[in-house]
Amino acid sequence: MNQWDEPSSSILPIRPGVGLANRIRGAVAPQLSVVIPAFNEAARIGPYLAAIRDYLDSTYPHETEVLVVDDGSRDGTANLVERIADGWPALRLIRHELNRGKGAAIRTGVLAACGRRILFADADGATPIEEERRLAIALANGAAVAAASRYLPDVGVSRERNLRRGTAGVVFRWLAKRLVGVGVQDTQCGFKMFEADAAKTLFEASSETGYLLDLEVLALAKRFGFPVAEVAVNWSEKPGSKVRIVRDSVRMFAGLWRLRRRVRTVPAPDRVVEARAA
Repeated sequence: MNQWDEPSSSILPIRPGVGLANRIRGAVAPQLSVVIPAFNEAARIGPYLAAIRDYLDSTYPHETEVLVVDDGSRDGTANLVERIADGWPALRLIRHELNRGKGAAIRTGVLAACGRRILFADADGATPIEEERRLAIALANGAAVAAASRYLPDVGVSRERNLRRGTAGVVFRWLAKRLVGVGVQDTQCGFKMFEADAAKTLFEASSETGYLLDLEVLALAKRFGFPVAEVAVNWSEKPGSKVRIVRDSVRMFAGLWRLRRRVRTVPAPDRVVEARAA
């Protein structure tokens, strides 16, 4: 099994790291957790982790954790991350024994994270880690969820994208807006930040295991009343994408109907209901 959305049933033990140590000692939560889902990313994840380390060490020294969720890779991704983690205490590896799907990997990482803010980012580094600041500002201004956008214009922002993939994205955006009704233009950019309580609430309520998890958590955020900000970011498409336009587009378009039905019936968790009543 080698696709993001194929099921699996077991998870290997979590590798101890700063996040787990914080739980054990009851230490102050890190300012930021970065979650990276990875499936056969040995050729791409190393440079991005190096960039993340440089940025976090200079911006949030000793106040972050990075969780790579290896989703059943067979190309040495886990071994590479373990070698990097040997010299980087803030990095830890979580492993799915079998491939469960990109959405499942993100959910595993988010629910294991300890940070006051939680960012998930694609392993290819298409969105530079420095764009984290744009999302952090949105949360500081009152959003509970900040979604990076490859479509919103902004001064100093540039994007590079394959025309074919861009066209498929336009069609998906149109259908997602009409079927699911989220108020975000770019639901699928793999760079999103959450205030911790919102993250735990949304990901505990989510169920998608594939690419539609992004859309699902945004739809749940709208249903539960969490403020969502869409933020323009720099972005450039990287070679080696796991997305196959025809195959994955058909699955995602069909999945929109399933997601539309489910989101409308998901009850708000008790803590959300209590917060609204307060």
